[in-house]
Amino acid sequence: MLQAATVDNNRSSNPAPAPRIQLFKLFTYGALAFPLAFAGLPIYLHAPDFYAVTLAQPIGTLGFILLLLRLVDAFQDPLIGSLSDRFYKQRPQILIAGVVLLGTGFWMLFHPLASRPLTWFALSVLICTTGFSIVTINLQTLGGLWKVSTAERTRITGAREALGLLGLLAAAITPALLTQWTNPAFAFHILTLAYIPLLAGALYLLSLWTKSAELSRPAKSSQQTPWRGLLKNRWRACFYALVLLNTFASAIPAVLVMFFIRDRLGAEPYTGLFLLIYFLSGAASMPLWIKVAAKFGKIRAWQISLGLAVITFIWAVFLGRGDLLAYAAVCGLSGLALGADLALPPALLADHIEADARQAEASRLFSLMALLSKVALAAATGLALPILGSFGYVPGTELTPKLEWVLSLTYAALPCLLKLATLFGLVLADNTLSQNKSAV
Repeated sequence: MLQAATVDNNRSSNPAPAPRIQLFKLFTYGALAFPLAFAGLPIYLHAPDFYAVTLAQPIGTLGFILLLLRLVDAFQDPLIGSLSDRFYKQRPQILIAGVVLLGTGFWMLFHPLASRPLTWFALSVLICTTGFSIVTINLQTLGGLWKVSTAERTRITGAREALGLLGLLAAAITPALLTQWTNPAFAFHILTLAYIPLLAGALYLLSLWTKSAELSRPAKSSQQTPWRGLLKNRWRACFYALVLLNTFASAIPAVLVMFFIRDRLGAEPYTGLFLLIYFLSGAASMPLWIKVAAKFGKIRAWQISLGLAVITFIWAVFLGRGDLLAYAAVCGLSGLALGADLALPPALLADHIEADARQAEASRLFSLMALLSKVALAAATGLALPILGSFGYVPGTELTPKLEWVLSLTYAALPCLLKLATLFGLVLADNTLSQNKSAV
């Protein structure tokens, strides 16, 4: 049973500086991020292909099911956050329930019911994504409530997100290796056999962490603030607006990367290598951003990372067919900024929760970040693809010189403009965010 050591936190002042967290303790907390991130690609990328090719299900129907389930998944996040805050004393049981749902849904997804494959697909993905959201929101909340110094919070989020990136990389590589060795059905059977104990082992490591971790908890007199009240103050309005804009900027190249690599660079066989370089760079950059945040503060570190993202990624606009080495360099250099994007905003929110005594709303505040991430991805899909379509772009066909520029500008220049807007907004909001309080 997960049992956390907790202390009351009835004041809004920052905690006294705490000793440096041991690496093993960071690992036991963040280990669950590895199987969480690992699950994403099989659920949204490999499973639809598996059902379409192996089970001969219509791809259009599968896509429609996924679209509906993504909407459900996004808008259930605030509900999960509210329930997790209301029943915070049962957070260990909530986490266990989320892990059971995720593991069960993952197993079901790749062991389909032959008589009703589409119904089984929809039910499996719903169970998977619900469990995923429960675990993600509560894991982030636990990190945000960990009673440590503000400098250590960047290490907490950095360790968690680095392990998540490694899980994402493992998910990108493992299915491809397995399907080269055997047929898809047996390959995904092996994948699920490996995934369930991996998930259970990570939960066990988290249980070790909770035995010694000191967590802030709401004062006994605390009452949940209504959603409207949570978003009414200036700090959170600025923070969430900047998170949404920044995530939207990052989501556009995520939506278009496959098209750009294949149709602009003519380098489709190297897609996996480019992604490997990008995500490894992001994971490797975490220690750098931890040091930058400790020296200059989290807000200034975030500003630096946004500038770095623009300076390094804008060069993709000028790349063309055959520029493989140049694009690999862009992936490696722009990947450095990814670490800050993943680690710094959650650490800033954790600082705010502690400084403003918002422990009673911690899960809801983190659930809003999860919701905004999903909204940004949907908005990027809804904007970028229609822009390209309006100019006559057809994926997989030879591009005219005009379409080459349209694809390059949409893929790289538009996100850079949005990143610059985020940087400008972050500079303007510097004083507000630095105060870290609601009453501003």
